[in-house]
Amino acid sequence: MRLLHLLLGTLLSPRPVHDQRGLSQSTEIAILTGVVVGIAVTVGAAITVYVKARLPQP
Repeated sequence: MRLLHLLLGTLLSPRPVHDQRGLSQSTEIAILTGVVVGIAVTVGAAITVYVKARLPQP
């Protein structure tokens, strides 16, 4: 009887749900990091160009 209960419990128990958010969260973080790095590089380049343009020419 115990074996029957174990068998029925195994067959009728709900299946574990897989978390599908892992990859999409990692992808979102990677995209956002890339955007932030791109903005930082653009701002840095703009400041460099501005400062070099304002320096006295020898």
